[in-house]
Amino acid sequence: MFTRTRLAGAAVLASTALVLAACGGDDDSSTGGSEGDGQTLRLWHYEGANSAMGVAWAEAIRIFEEETGATVEFEEKGFEQIRQTANMVLNSDEAPDIMEYNKGNASAGLLASQGLLTDITDAAEERGWDQQLSESLQTTARYDERGVMGSGSWYGVPNYGEFVMVYYNEDLFAQHGVEVPTTYDDLIAAMDAFVAAGVTPLAMSGAEYPAGQLFYELALTQGDRQFVNDYQLYENPVDFSGPELTYGAETFDEWVKAGYVSGESASLTAEDMGTAFMAGEYPMVYSGSWWYGRFVDEIADGFQWGVFPFPESDLHPGSSGNIWVVPTGSDNKDLAYEFIDITMRPEIQALLGNNGGVPVAADPADITDPKSQELITLFNEVNDSDGLAFYPDWPVAGYYDVLVAGLQQLINQSASPADVLEELKAPYEAGVAEITG
Repeated sequence: MFTRTRLAGAAVLASTALVLAACGGDDDSSTGGSEGDGQTLRLWHYEGANSAMGVAWAEAIRIFEEETGATVEFEEKGFEQIRQTANMVLNSDEAPDIMEYNKGNASAGLLASQGLLTDITDAAEERGWDQQLSESLQTTARYDERGVMGSGSWYGVPNYGEFVMVYYNEDLFAQHGVEVPTTYDDLIAAMDAFVAAGVTPLAMSGAEYPAGQLFYELALTQGDRQFVNDYQLYENPVDFSGPELTYGAETFDEWVKAGYVSGESASLTAEDMGTAFMAGEYPMVYSGSWWYGRFVDEIADGFQWGVFPFPESDLHPGSSGNIWVVPTGSDNKDLAYEFIDITMRPEIQALLGNNGGVPVAADPADITDPKSQELITLFNEVNDSDGLAFYPDWPVAGYYDVLVAGLQQLINQSASPADVLEELKAPYEAGVAEITG
């Protein structure tokens, strides 16, 4: 998922179980029983403790235990750890009762089509999640029998939104006399000014999702909603030598040649990229809202910073956030539904919003933090204009690794844009053919 999502670049964290004291509880909800003990909920997610999601979900765990009398066994996993092992784990008796998982055809859709995720449609309707989430945010919660998002049964619930934007270091901009860009030409002029001063403008990661997200954004500047529907939902064949993807690859290549992106970033992780920006080493980083709360917390008084949408583009990588899924092998499905329900409550949504997250069901009056208001306002502008274009690795299974490898070649200048597009084309077309028959 180029959705990150994410603190995904962090090294895989050792699993730690936080078992909190609790009394026994009954698991007798009407939404599909299971054979678990009704007293323990095994939960996995990969959000940092000081991220908006980590803060909000810790409080949701506290409320859950207090209200149900059940115990939460929480294990913090790495994003890459879950991405690479989900199929194997969910096919074993080690599956948790509930887990955060990447959304999209190649991720949650694939697992749903393989029968590894629980159809939670009844719970979504009974608990009102279908009323709390807008149609656009429901896209990543629902999958058809092929695993294609946007219709069919509910297999997950997002409780936050996300999108990709430009973060910038206000102090470095002021130090070098560079204006904050409002047009694409302004952005190029700003990056040229930094290069002339011996400063690499953009922090980047070629070893994980960030490079692919930038490539996709560049392509989106030349595309429209139909291009997104063709690429993501297979409405029409995608031309990999067409204007959108060609522009994305060629412009990315030009940015590397111009020194906007360092060739050394080919081997850097998303974590490397984010921590370098937080250390004040780069004027800009193009990445997702999942970093926002962490930047607020860890940059602190280091320097002033802000955000702006990629200039002159109506479309941006983004969607609902990652989703809560209930593995088919979950022993305590009713407890899982109860936990999801708590994460959708106003107080948890407000906690998300006031810690740098993008809540999907919050009362705007509850969002009082100025920095959070800035982020949510920007997200609402993108969402309200139908500007969320999902992520480039979503269409087919295994495409994340294909994109990473292709973009690494552009960063280290070992292949031409045309050659990279050819490498991206074959796996995409083969995957779509397998899905659509």
